[in-house]
Amino acid sequence: FYYNEEDIRHVLRHPRSMIGSDGYALAPYGALGRGRMHPRSYGTFPMIFRKYVRGESRPDLWHDAGEKVLSLEGAVRKMTSVPARKLGLKDRGLLRRGMWADIVVLDPDTVADTATYLDPYRYPAGVRHVLVNGVPVIRKGEHTGALPGRPLRHEA
Repeated sequence: FYYNEEDIRHVLRHPRSMIGSDGYALAPYGALGRGRMHPRSYGTFPMIFRKYVRGESRPDLWHDAGEKVLSLEGAVRKMTSVPARKLGLKDRGLLRRGMWADIVVLDPDTVADTATYLDPYRYPAGVRHVLVNGVPVIRKGEHTGALPGRPLRHEA
């Protein structure tokens, strides 16, 4: 595939843009863990922080030139509240009483994509904890075994 990096940066700078991915995160085990997936499945959002918030390049990717384009807060907003609002997910995207608690605790100085085409199941660096529906699923960088996720439905 091909994309123009200047176009990506231009879109990210636009105040109405949001960040998403068509990737999916399958576990590397069980019936669904047999195939190969794209590294974006585990790496899209950490890559945004590394490449476009901190402006860091990844040395193992020849085409990966980082540039500071977004603030940390702006990136988080484009990954959370903006898509939730656009998709009609009324109880997601913000940390507020009565909303579902999907929370990622990360180190903004080290969060980065580590997945590759040869090893697409690599967890990102710098992600310490993840809560889904208020339940810890990643604790100190390790999966807890909890599976509290539910399908999300658009509400008109």
